[in-house]
Amino acid sequence: MSMLTPPGMGGKYRITGDKYPRMRRPSGRRRIVLAAIAALAVAGLLGWGSLQLIDVFGGEDEASAASGTKDCVTTQQSDAARQRKPLPEPAQIKVNVLNATPRGGLAKETADELKKRGFAIGKVGNATKAYDKKVEGPGIVLGPKSATDTALPVLATQVAGAQRQTDTRKGGEIDLILGSRFKDLAKKEDADKALAALAKPAPAPSPSADGKNC
Repeated sequence: MSMLTPPGMGGKYRITGDKYPRMRRPSGRRRIVLAAIAALAVAGLLGWGSLQLIDVFGGEDEASAASGTKDCVTTQQSDAARQRKPLPEPAQIKVNVLNATPRGGLAKETADELKKRGFAIGKVGNATKAYDKKVEGPGIVLGPKSATDTALPVLATQVAGAQRQTDTRKGGEIDLILGSRFKDLAKKEDADKALAALAKPAPAPSPSADGKNC
């Protein structure tokens, strides 16, 4: 009986010979597969973390870029305001005072007051048929397109609520057409304040975050 046969057993349960099964170590292929799966999991986590960081910092960059664009737009608007034509002095503006109301003598009274305030006076009389009894507001300041940002706004400071319009005239004269709601010129102190605000220069552009102007 072989030494491998347990006591009390024999027959078909008898183990004979001098060879017996041996336990084998786990296959190396299984370890390789497990290592590959672990590596893929780690790589996936690292990739996800990188995307999160890109989103965070990328969002800040986009916000900064948007803010910088807004600052540049504001600066460009300030530059455009400073590049407009210089405003003329009242003495450089020749005004035709025309009465479109039934009130007699209104044009002369208004022209005399404008002359005291330094404006040059041209024609004084009744409005043409195109405007006579047809101006419902305080008045219309009418002139060439070239005076849109110069003489028209200067004269408009003298009549509160006056409309500003342009036509195809060639000369530089301005018409002040008095409407049905016209009572008097704006108070001189109020007109002077409006004129000073109109002539106030735009502030200089501030540098951007990198020290450069837009």
